[in-house]
Amino acid sequence: MINITFPDGAVRQYEQGSSALDIARQISEGLARKVLAADVNNEVWDATRPINNDAKIKFLMWDDDNAKSTFWHSSAHLMAEAVEGMFPGVKFWVGPPLEKGFYYDIDLGDNVIAEDDLKKLEVKMAELAKQNNVFVRKEISKQDAIKYFEEKGDEYKLDLLSGLNDGEITFYTQGNFTDLCRGPHIPGTGFIKGIKLTAIAGAYWKGDEKNKMLTRIYGVTFPNQKELDEYLVLLEEAKKRDHRKIGKELELFTFSEKVGMGLPLWLPKGAMLRERLQSFLQKAQIETGYLPVITPHIGRKELYITSGHYEKYGKDSFQSIKTPQEGEEFFLKPMNCPHHCEIYKAAPRSYKDLPLRLAEFGTVYRYEQHGELHGLTRVRGFTQDDAHLFCMPSQVKDEFKKVIDLVLYVFESLSFTDYTAQVSLRDKVDRSQYIGTDENWEIAEQSIIEVAEEKGLKTVIEYGEAAFYGPKLDFMVKDAIGRKWQLGTIQVDYNLPERFDLTYIGEDNAKHRPVMIHRAPFGSMERFIALLIEHCAGKFPLWLAPVQVKILPISDKFMEYAENVLNKLKNADIRAEIDDRSEKIGKKIRDAELAKIPFMLVIGEREMNEEKISVRRQGKGDLGSKNLEEFVEMVNEEVESKRAFV
Repeated sequence: MINITFPDGAVRQYEQGSSALDIARQISEGLARKVLAADVNNEVWDATRPINNDAKIKFLMWDDDNAKSTFWHSSAHLMAEAVEGMFPGVKFWVGPPLEKGFYYDIDLGDNVIAEDDLKKLEVKMAELAKQNNVFVRKEISKQDAIKYFEEKGDEYKLDLLSGLNDGEITFYTQGNFTDLCRGPHIPGTGFIKGIKLTAIAGAYWKGDEKNKMLTRIYGVTFPNQKELDEYLVLLEEAKKRDHRKIGKELELFTFSEKVGMGLPLWLPKGAMLRERLQSFLQKAQIETGYLPVITPHIGRKELYITSGHYEKYGKDSFQSIKTPQEGEEFFLKPMNCPHHCEIYKAAPRSYKDLPLRLAEFGTVYRYEQHGELHGLTRVRGFTQDDAHLFCMPSQVKDEFKKVIDLVLYVFESLSFTDYTAQVSLRDKVDRSQYIGTDENWEIAEQSIIEVAEEKGLKTVIEYGEAAFYGPKLDFMVKDAIGRKWQLGTIQVDYNLPERFDLTYIGEDNAKHRPVMIHRAPFGSMERFIALLIEHCAGKFPLWLAPVQVKILPISDKFMEYAENVLNKLKNADIRAEIDDRSEKIGKKIRDAELAKIPFMLVIGEREMNEEKISVRRQGKGDLGSKNLEEFVEMVNEEVESKRAFV
């Protein structure tokens, strides 16, 4: 018998070899019908996998993110079975779950899948799902696995096997499909009911442009048709909110192949929006003791070797810049922190100088693969609202709490009310990708966990998501239509101060090592603005809107009064424009509505004679006639309702 501990602390005995699904059935058949996977000692397992030792378990059902991930990974295998049924002999690379859905990269050989074929594949997947074939896990030796895929002539799976060792290789089979996979999977295909294949794209093998182009098929599935239908409605809403579409309509930004892919060009209205956001955060930073710094866009190769960024990002960087000086190389900077370390080091530091908070809106560059570029959310040049706090170990928790306050202030000001704090820690097993000592990592990780608890944040712990130099607190924000984005990050770093030999003189007159906190409430300006556009569908809050007021004269004879109104608004620091086109007032109003201008001021005979304005609010319609002073006061009150940061 083995002891099984449940989330509520209850301990019960079951026969050795019982699976989580067996245990669920003994509790109730109703429960068993809902179990998709199991958390066994903090690892996600197949619900059908035998448990041979004492364990803590938690049943994972559809409302759990790990269950959804397992469900969608299993759906990728179901799709692969359907593709193989339609096109025998195809080969598969990887088919991971996504935040919503899944994809599979496929070498179709001489076959071609068109959009019309997706419907046929959906029908085939539904047929296979109804068979309720179980997902069977099989541990296999490396030698046998290699033999299996050599006989199939599958170079893709053989490549995956080259990085695996005996004892860590498993096959999964459902129906007529077998795949190399570490799992886990749902108990059977019968759980999969609502099925939609959403897109076809090209994807280079391993993301390398020198490799063969594979076909990537995206899809999403649900346990019932109703949830799928609701999701498809949200998908349509997401298309309407696409920041690339709205950004073009509102003339915020553009891209040019001549300038370079992934390098956004900010148009006047987009630049105004960006500057408002930057000023907003700069004001809050100044009030809380941050000092502005500016660093160059490039740095010597040695700088990034010292920091570890060359080893980490060297392959994702632009080619080095060689100078006439032999052996001298520069790189476009991938991060701002090495430069800030050198600013800290530029003068002797005392404990009386700490904490030292250095802030910069610094542009960094990374050579993202062509196929991974996406509007403003994945670019090759982006500006981080970066700051680095250098403090004594005794100050770390207080400084971390203050940064959390700043991040939450940003969220509150922009109506991001639904968020979770993700504690991003090292991988439990593979520590090779991280720099620094275990002792420093454990101190840093524990500090973040304690601070998040003391601040009462809703948290989740994710292993393997830490930065290479330290653990993080990442804020996962849900937007207006329920999508989750990673925004705002705070990191504790004991390692860069070590690598750069940063010191301060303590009260004991001896040298000590400071701790470094990295923070970026926006993350990157580009990605944050993309999210903001989609969150508010381009209807920016009044304080942020590039154009707050559009003045709409009914005809040219009211233009002089319109100019007078414009000048008074500008004197009151209200951003306004006149629509001086020879168009009917109805069209001017419609165009201002489509341009998401918060206020429209209609000016005609009556308004001019009475020295008033007729006010309309975007999306709400007519607010009646007002004198200009009244309107200015109304606008200023709404703008100033955004509380000052304390």
